[in-house]
Amino acid sequence: MLSFISQRVVKGVIVLLAIVVLNFFLIRLAPGDPAVVMAGEAGASDQVFVKQLREKFGLDKPLPEQLFIYVKGVVTLDLGFSFRQQAPVAKLIGERLPATLLLTLTAFAISLMLGVLFGTFAARFAGTFLDTAITVFALIFYAMPIFWVALMGILLFSVTMDWLPSFGYETVGANLTGFAHAVDVAKHLIMPAMTLGLFFMATYTRMTRASMLEVKRLDFVKTARAKGLRDAVIQRRHVLRNALLPVVTLAGVHSGTLIGGAVITETVFAWPGIGRLMYDALLQRDYNLLLGVFVICSAMVLIFNLITDLVYRLVDPRIEFAS
Repeated sequence: MLSFISQRVVKGVIVLLAIVVLNFFLIRLAPGDPAVVMAGEAGASDQVFVKQLREKFGLDKPLPEQLFIYVKGVVTLDLGFSFRQQAPVAKLIGERLPATLLLTLTAFAISLMLGVLFGTFAARFAGTFLDTAITVFALIFYAMPIFWVALMGILLFSVTMDWLPSFGYETVGANLTGFAHAVDVAKHLIMPAMTLGLFFMATYTRMTRASMLEVKRLDFVKTARAKGLRDAVIQRRHVLRNALLPVVTLAGVHSGTLIGGAVITETVFAWPGIGRLMYDALLQRDYNLLLGVFVICSAMVLIFNLITDLVYRLVDPRIEFAS
């Protein structure tokens, strides 16, 4: 197992460096010049001032030299300096990353638990009204855009019913501490996490249902029934456990997609995470900050994929680790 993890880590580092190089060139190919944008905002868009800004930010250097400097910094864990925010990129991301991890991991847990639960009930009562209701419920949330669900949630639970706060990470000016602060953050987290989680919940529901119905037809399930095992035991120990492998695979793939969905969710709910930070950096042409967010997001996806491979062994001990 340690050999498998070490090999995956080495491969992950190589993949991450390749992603860094690719993102660097893609961002440089995008239209717009950060020096021109900043000069325009400063009200001094003459060529001399723009040239000075380009020299200050190192944008006047040849592209291969800029790439070498940036990759060298990434290898030494230096993500550069954000000239728009006037702060190190690592510091800016470090301030926002906990909020994003809290949102995405909560949404991921909600989507996976509800998806497996509803999918299990749909497969257990396949062909009945309950199966149809769960399927329709899942398809509705899968078909609706995330931003529309977010806006409707704000309109219903915040504006109309006044049950939950509509935006932010915590109540501004409340200065809460301890358990009261945790409760306040949890209230602000409910709508963003549910909005993001319900979309992926629909996918896990359909996948769990289809996988369980397929496993039910296998011979070892028929053998378990012939031995006289209770149906609840068969469903839990034999059908569900073997049906979880495709769900785990899909969850590993979706771990990266959650970050993309978090950009929309964080923007709508003004959640102070790296998704919103990335959106602001894109509008401001803040290349270093944008690249830094891409590096962190890519590293998170690679870590989640490694965790997914390890979870395979927990779900099915017959699976052996291979490089």
